[in-house]
Amino acid sequence: MQQEIRFATFNVCNLGPVGAKLYDNLEPLTPLQYEAKVNWTARQLDRLDADVIGFQEIFSQAVLLDVLSRTEKYRGAWHAGFDADLSIDGARLTPNVALVSRLPLAGPAQVYAVFPEGLLIPGGNGDHGADRFARAPLHAQVLLPDGRGIDVLVIHLKSRRPDYRNGDDGKPAADTLPYAMANLRSLIRRGAEAVALRVLLSQIGQRTRQPRIVLGDFNDVADAVTTGIVLGAGASLDEGHALADRMYDSRHIQLRQDFLRHVAYTNVHDGHYMTIDHILVSEEFNPASRHAIGAVLDVIYLNDHLLQALPEASDHGQVLARIRIGL
Repeated sequence: MQQEIRFATFNVCNLGPVGAKLYDNLEPLTPLQYEAKVNWTARQLDRLDADVIGFQEIFSQAVLLDVLSRTEKYRGAWHAGFDADLSIDGARLTPNVALVSRLPLAGPAQVYAVFPEGLLIPGGNGDHGADRFARAPLHAQVLLPDGRGIDVLVIHLKSRRPDYRNGDDGKPAADTLPYAMANLRSLIRRGAEAVALRVLLSQIGQRTRQPRIVLGDFNDVADAVTTGIVLGAGASLDEGHALADRMYDSRHIQLRQDFLRHVAYTNVHDGHYMTIDHILVSEEFNPASRHAIGAVLDVIYLNDHLLQALPEASDHGQVLARIRIGL
């Protein structure tokens, strides 16, 4: 019997409590701003109507639960997520990921804060955090209606924001080297996180032997080197070798290939329209694989709000993949 399961990724943009200082250059939310943001996010969730949603930029899981309580379709949903440990001296709220599912979870979700063994950010041996993700991925096993499990990973890779060091403040200067080096440091970290995710996906696949889906903000386009690393693209496709290990961009393998639709963007920056939020699937959802148990029917982008400049709205579009289980 065929069934449709809907997966989505949703960067909510700085979802935090009233009065919390999230960034030095960002004013805290007032009570009115909080109400507007939480209500907009709840309405957008109901519009998505996805069965499984991965979230990014959650500064407070309690606020996300408040959002869910204001929806019509997620009040009884399963929730997995974590907050920063504020008991540590100098700790502050940080952006984390979360997962919400209308399908049951097989057990507690797992957080991967540290890279797989042996991985370090190149040139970062002396830096704090050289062996860990800037925003830890979340792994949960979602149970399909027929009892089969799917490994779902929610991710948020390092942003393109320049990583200034040694007193550089990012102000315009005649010397472009500090800016160039700051961008390089961000790229190196994002690349290292991509390598760590590739290893992590391989380890999860070998351990569980289940289909895998990645929901996330990659901060890079689909054909970027970093995204390709996570996909495992370019590796040998010898029988029994890489095909079972690599991932696929759901947009590229969807059954509905309507090239007249030019709405596949999730971010607008300096006038450039980019798709940096992606849903990746393992070969079980690629009809070209002999191990396929389903297929990606369609990938939909909710991005009209990006052109409306609503202060309460996210600065990312949402991605929804409709996946058919059963061939």
